[in-house]
Amino acid sequence: MKKPSLPKMPAVPKFDFRALTEDFKSLDPKDIGTWPLLPRITVLLGIFAGLLAGGWWFDWKSQLEDLEGKRQQEDKFKQEYIDKKRQAVNLEEHRKQLAEVDKSFGTLLKQLPNKAEMESLLIDINQAGLGRGLLFELFKPGRETTRDFYAELPISLKINGGYHDLGAFAADVAKLSRIVSLTNVVIAPDKSGQLKMDATAMTYRYLDEEELAAQRKAKAAQAKAKETKK
Repeated sequence: MKKPSLPKMPAVPKFDFRALTEDFKSLDPKDIGTWPLLPRITVLLGIFAGLLAGGWWFDWKSQLEDLEGKRQQEDKFKQEYIDKKRQAVNLEEHRKQLAEVDKSFGTLLKQLPNKAEMESLLIDINQAGLGRGLLFELFKPGRETTRDFYAELPISLKINGGYHDLGAFAADVAKLSRIVSLTNVVIAPDKSGQLKMDATAMTYRYLDEEELAAQRKAKAAQAKAKETKK
């Protein structure tokens, strides 16, 4: 049995660029109606492509760039909305945490003496050493440094005594009702066979209303001076 023959595909007509070129050479630009079909189609396609290119360059390009910018802005707003919604959902929890922070802050603030109580705190530190039988060679409060709402007062210490007594003194200082930290601690043997401890006891106190008002006034004056320089 013979296999059925497949139908032959029609031959694709060849495009004659030379003939098209000759047609364009013989065209009369003043009488477009007499042009052959192929040149007219070619010119129309060229005009259409030029219009598309011009529209893209002078109008559509900026519109597409603006659209992309709007999309990015939309994504940003969506993320901000999600973040704010999450905060709103957890608002009550945040309020509880803030209340706990305020409570903790108030507790810590109570551990800072005021200006009038600093003298008694210095006496407590001195008594902690004397109570352990330590000998103070130096007990010198330094220059006070003011922070946002509190002040730091370093005290230079030089103390002689036994190893266990020095350790007990450090523990007693840590147990004081006020915040005192021992820093820059250096311990070395002395000539008598005892130990000598050099350290800085850092104490803190909170600023009173008068000091806070003066601090705010000074900051405002500094900000005003900077604005004047600009």
